[in-house]
Amino acid sequence: MSVANAKHTVLNPVIPYTGPIPGGLHPGEIIIIQGTVPPEADRFQVDLSSGCSTKPRSDVALHFSPRFIGPPSVVCNSLLRESWGKEETLHQLPYKRGAPFETIILVHKDAFKASEPTLIRMEASINLCINGTHLLEYKHKIPLNRVDTFSISGNVRVHAIGYIPNSAIFSESGDLSLPYKGSILKGLSPGQHITIKGQVSMYPHSFTVNLRSSRTENIALHLNPHMKSGAFIRNSYLSESWGQEERELPYFPFLSGEYFEILILCQPHQFKLAVNGSHLFEFRHRVQDLGSIDQLEIMGDLELDDVKLW
Repeated sequence: MSVANAKHTVLNPVIPYTGPIPGGLHPGEIIIIQGTVPPEADRFQVDLSSGCSTKPRSDVALHFSPRFIGPPSVVCNSLLRESWGKEETLHQLPYKRGAPFETIILVHKDAFKASEPTLIRMEASINLCINGTHLLEYKHKIPLNRVDTFSISGNVRVHAIGYIPNSAIFSESGDLSLPYKGSILKGLSPGQHITIKGQVSMYPHSFTVNLRSSRTENIALHLNPHMKSGAFIRNSYLSESWGQEERELPYFPFLSGEYFEILILCQPHQFKLAVNGSHLFEFRHRVQDLGSIDQLEIMGDLELDDVKLW
């Protein structure tokens, strides 16, 4: 993901680095960290905190620490009133010594999430994503409105830190009612993600997600899961004609009445799609002008909880 659209960017900071988060953190915002792990690295850490006091030490909402010595792992924790909580340890390490990385922290109102690029989403938690792969979710221990300071230290080289504001898709109806129509103001570009969160109806037949152009009738990506047959159809509608369907699937991810989260990653030559954190398939671009793809449609047997572009 590019830091070009960031509201604030820090380039090549001296490590250890501590700085303010411009305007504080808000749901839907993203922090991007681009850097390289030195070949001799033992560990590094990222902290999102409430201020930068050392005596007494400021509360830390998220302490995120990849560790290369011993069993490779990622450790998360929070510091409240100078007391550490219970560590949450992930026994896998997407970072590699001597290799570049991109970590994305996506802020939701209740959590942080992380991926590789590490993505951290806050939604009662924080999501972390590293180099495009979802890594973990961390529940908030401190109110989001208190988090105003970013720190990174340890054996790491940082090329850029970017703070990107909420980039939700604008709904034409102003809500998430179906059929849903949303506008992608500047069209799609490589590196962007669309997340669709919702719940399948109790007695479903199918639902549809379309990425299309407002200037034509073209549909660049047509997604159509059929719950009864277990088919997940992908296609495009170009020049008033449907193309060849794609149906290959490792498994069918949707269940009646169940919550789901779809993530669509736009890459230079294809879309990649994951459901509930697991990669499902790729779809090669049949529309090469990605900037012309400026509408999202969702309809069918589901209820929408959230739609985001980031």
